[in-house]
Amino acid sequence: MILALLVVAMLVLLLVRVPVAFALLLPCLLYVAFSEDISLGVAQQRTVAGLNSFPLLAVPLFIMTGYLSNAAGLADRLFRWLSRLLGRVPGSLGYVNVASSVLFSWMSGAAIADAAALGSVLVPAMRRRGYDEGFALGLTGASSMIGPIMPPSIPAIIYAVTAGVSVGSLFFAGIVPALVLAGVLCVYVFCASRGQVETEADPPAASSLLSATLQAVPTLGTPVIILGGILGGLFTPTEAAAAAVMYVLFLSACYRSLPLRKLYAVLLRTVVTTGSIMLIVAAAHLFGWVIAREQGPQRVADALLRLTQNPYVFLLLVNLALLLVGMLLEPVAALLITVPVLLPVAIEFGIDPLHLGVVMVLNLVIGLLTPPVGLVLYVLSSVTGVPFPRVVRGTLPFLIPLAVTLLLVTFVPSLSLWVPRVFGV
Repeated sequence: MILALLVVAMLVLLLVRVPVAFALLLPCLLYVAFSEDISLGVAQQRTVAGLNSFPLLAVPLFIMTGYLSNAAGLADRLFRWLSRLLGRVPGSLGYVNVASSVLFSWMSGAAIADAAALGSVLVPAMRRRGYDEGFALGLTGASSMIGPIMPPSIPAIIYAVTAGVSVGSLFFAGIVPALVLAGVLCVYVFCASRGQVETEADPPAASSLLSATLQAVPTLGTPVIILGGILGGLFTPTEAAAAAVMYVLFLSACYRSLPLRKLYAVLLRTVVTTGSIMLIVAAAHLFGWVIAREQGPQRVADALLRLTQNPYVFLLLVNLALLLVGMLLEPVAALLITVPVLLPVAIEFGIDPLHLGVVMVLNLVIGLLTPPVGLVLYVLSSVTGVPFPRVVRGTLPFLIPLAVTLLLVTFVPSLSLWVPRVFGV
């Protein structure tokens, strides 16, 4: 009964638009107030303990890397290079859209940063070329889902810290699933853009391609630093995040594309975003402790084990549940609440924690494209000036390739586990 009341109270608070951190915190404080054997000091200690983690230091650094890359125009350089490189391919801007998200994901780690950086460039460019506005919006939103899966993924860091697995291993587990999503989206673009006639002239000459390449190539050093440093044993993920920030700052200085006014704005946005995430982390840690104290994971495990003994059925049920959760909660909060409940059950079914992590992250980021939360939808509406309902209608068809990718990643564990096993991370 207590567990049910806690969950219902949290959902009611979310439905009345209470911020996520307070929707998690308030039921816990009431629980502590009516408990005879728990003091407020213990609750405070449990809340603060959720932030006492060295890997969590990577979160603000990767957030800053994404904001710096956007402010310094690195996303624009990638777009110009890819548009010249693929300019003669039928439906070229569709492929440029997906490829830009793949490359920018190495620097951002978040779907919102990807949608904000590329949406303002790609959607107007595709409209000028004669693409349907809904198609341009939907593809931009769907391709931004690559960011939270491809390293450096902010949700992956949160899952790794909560589940007690290696951040580096989970980073590498996300590479192939992210590329699979990119491939599925490219197939969708191929099918949807057959007969598409672009209205602009032929692509620029080879000299322009060479110039765009020379300007874009240095930005590709960021993933080399992050993944190469982790794989080579030079950096921990947190140290790799700090190195990535310094490298992007160095590029910005070389390009002279980041005046002090923009740098101040980047620092301010980083602080605000980090503060909101860490407040959710602290509140969710207390909420998870209360749920664990009331034996929530054990009750869920018993119920699922009575329901099925098949790990694939369990994964299917997890998918359905997380898709619903993702519609109500943003990924960080959802992971902090659900991982302590689902991970013990997954281990009982013999499911690798890395595989579960990729499946959970992919499920929850799809929620960023579905109302009522749908943060990517709001970002796209803001940066393009398109009304929110039209953005929603444009993205709905792209839930199909996302669902296909989710099923592949869920039921083919080797997609997630192959790279960590090959490199021994």
